[in-house]
Amino acid sequence: MSDTAFQCFLVSKNNTGKFGTTVVSRNIADLPKGDVLIQVAYSSLNYKDALAATGHPGVARSLPHVPGIDVVGTVSWSASSDWQVGDNVLVTGYGLGSNQWGGWSGLVRVPSEWVVRLPEGLSALESMTLGTAGFTAAQCIQSLQHHGITPELGKVVVTGASGGVGSLAVTILAQLGYEVVAVSGKSSAHDLLMRLGSVEILDRDAVIKRADKPLLPVNWSGAIDTVGGITLTTLLRQTAHRGCVAACGLVSGSELSMTVYPFLLRGVTLDGIDSAACPMPSRIAIWEKLAGAWKPENLELLRTMVQFDELNAYVQRMLNGQVTGRIVVTVAPIDD
Repeated sequence: MSDTAFQCFLVSKNNTGKFGTTVVSRNIADLPKGDVLIQVAYSSLNYKDALAATGHPGVARSLPHVPGIDVVGTVSWSASSDWQVGDNVLVTGYGLGSNQWGGWSGLVRVPSEWVVRLPEGLSALESMTLGTAGFTAAQCIQSLQHHGITPELGKVVVTGASGGVGSLAVTILAQLGYEVVAVSGKSSAHDLLMRLGSVEILDRDAVIKRADKPLLPVNWSGAIDTVGGITLTTLLRQTAHRGCVAACGLVSGSELSMTVYPFLLRGVTLDGIDSAACPMPSRIAIWEKLAGAWKPENLELLRTMVQFDELNAYVQRMLNGQVTGRIVVTVAPIDD
């Protein structure tokens, strides 16, 4: 089996230090260690993957490297009693696509502890349309609910709403009966966001307030923030008493420059959402929700399908903030 060949999208660096990508053939022996081998059906393109595809050292820890933090497929070999050949499984997070080779590959080999059974009610294609983005969005919504943010309390705002996490958060929240205010700097995405269930759309500048005030007038019962920086600071100062802001991104900055007044005078909660290392019991529960009551009804509106040879172009589009929704990578599709 060690000489079985497969295609993968490989990021490498030449002798001059220049990064490059190629679609190449590799053997199973080239894969990292693990006790489960998965024949890949689909992967996806996330912002973290775009960084890895350009050789970012904070994501691609060593080169050569195969990006892809999401993968779905079929077990083709297992040394673990938990998994049998033919099982339909998915992996998101952990070290996939960062610490070790990821899902942009015909085969992946991972520790059995990373593997989740593909839930009934969710096809392989649907699972990668969701991927880490949907998993993160669902965790954010679960956080709001855990902190008592119900639809009756008023509007919930979602920033970065045209991206993967944001667009999925908008549609799931709307299906659950929330009034969703979508924040996006892409005017071309406004029609889509209304179709996903937004009741209002704001430009990103509308939720950036640089006034030196510890508190701002209340606008939301809760928020899901995918961008960070001054946007997150503003949301916290605008959130209602006992509200919650679930934060999961930092593309606009990692600094939080503010006072503690929103936390002490309004009792606002800032809840950080960590997807990669989410414990397995919680991980399984989230995927069951996404396959059931929280499954978006309009996934096809959010999905763009790409092949390996199209990835470089979409990586640049993502890094330039030009991607809407979810990019699913076709590797070796199975019959859904």
